[in-house]
Amino acid sequence: MVKAATDGRYPVRVSGPLALSVHPFRLELVRRGFTPRSSQDHAYVLADLSRWLERKELAPGQLTAERVEEFVQARRDAGHRRWLTDRSLQLMLGFLRDAGAVPPQEHDLVGSPVEGVLEEYRSYLLRERRLGERTVRGRVDVARRFLTAQLVEGRLRLDLLSPEPVAGFILDASKRYSTGSMKVVTSSLRALLRFLFVTAAVDRDLAAAVPSVAGWRLSRLPSGTDAVPVLLENCDRTTALGRRDFAILLLMARLGLRAVEVSRLCLEDLDWRGGELVVRGKGGRLDRMPLPVDVGAALADWLRHGRRPSAFREVFLRTIGPDAPISRQSVVMVPRCASHRAGIPVVAAHQLRHRAACQVLAGGGTLGEAAQLLRHHGEDTTAIYAKVDMAALAPVVRPWPTAGER
Repeated sequence: MVKAATDGRYPVRVSGPLALSVHPFRLELVRRGFTPRSSQDHAYVLADLSRWLERKELAPGQLTAERVEEFVQARRDAGHRRWLTDRSLQLMLGFLRDAGAVPPQEHDLVGSPVEGVLEEYRSYLLRERRLGERTVRGRVDVARRFLTAQLVEGRLRLDLLSPEPVAGFILDASKRYSTGSMKVVTSSLRALLRFLFVTAAVDRDLAAAVPSVAGWRLSRLPSGTDAVPVLLENCDRTTALGRRDFAILLLMARLGLRAVEVSRLCLEDLDWRGGELVVRGKGGRLDRMPLPVDVGAALADWLRHGRRPSAFREVFLRTIGPDAPISRQSVVMVPRCASHRAGIPVVAAHQLRHRAACQVLAGGGTLGEAAQLLRHHGEDTTAIYAKVDMAALAPVVRPWPTAGER
């Protein structure tokens, strides 16, 4: 049993094979700029992992990806509300791997046959398909899981690939993912199978063997589009965090920016004299958009009174922790956190994008103009927004005929 000492006393007794790593991990996070409270919370999770390994009678060298998933599931079963995914543990696992306390990630091993294919696939998606980094990362993750399942005694046997393992992979994934996530899995797997066929890694196109997921694009109306004033009112603009969140909410609600586009916005993208800003969209696309007065004022307030001095050129930075640009996921959380503060149902980031299109239609604009605002390639992608203007549709709706009128 180890009790780690700190500047005062470390507030938890730690046991298990990773006990001696808990205090150094906490100090490392403080050194990187995390608050003492946040560093302590992360250290608690490492202490929990150490105790879990002790109960399972496992050594740190046995902490494989499957064991990490078991630990995450154990936290879910125990009722914990945070650090419930593999991704949320990457900061801790990265520290342990750098220290040599636990094995490296399996897909980082040099010479892996799966990694060779994935490297070619990644280059293809970036160079030929011109997909964004986040999209590429998601597709490669699905490809890694699928290709790993095709290993036979350490060899990648694509020559044995047939429709059965393809369907089996989708069936297994459907037990763990929602409908929306399954659509991403199926589209990613089809893209991989087409790549394998085009590069002659397999002798037939198995993309058609991927089952479709039931779920229709136009089956639901966008919601939460009338909550923007409430969200804005609940941003405390006397604080740096409130100023930042206020500007982010306006960019998404007024200009329809995606979360990743907000996170990519740089200082040189703001043309104050011309009243424009440059949006760095999907596939390396650049668009110039007008900068409304209220959005510009919110950005100026954040830059003058909220943004700390930094060598980074991104407009939005983290307000706590190490000096770094805000991540896409943090932008996604801005409207969600504002919803919790306001005590209203959660308004997601994409709903603010819906709201921007609805405002165009409500003001008498056309579907084409809404598509231009959202920077869609075609109006069909914007078609869902036409369904929300009930007032405009009401005059053309005919009453359902009664029995006597038939």
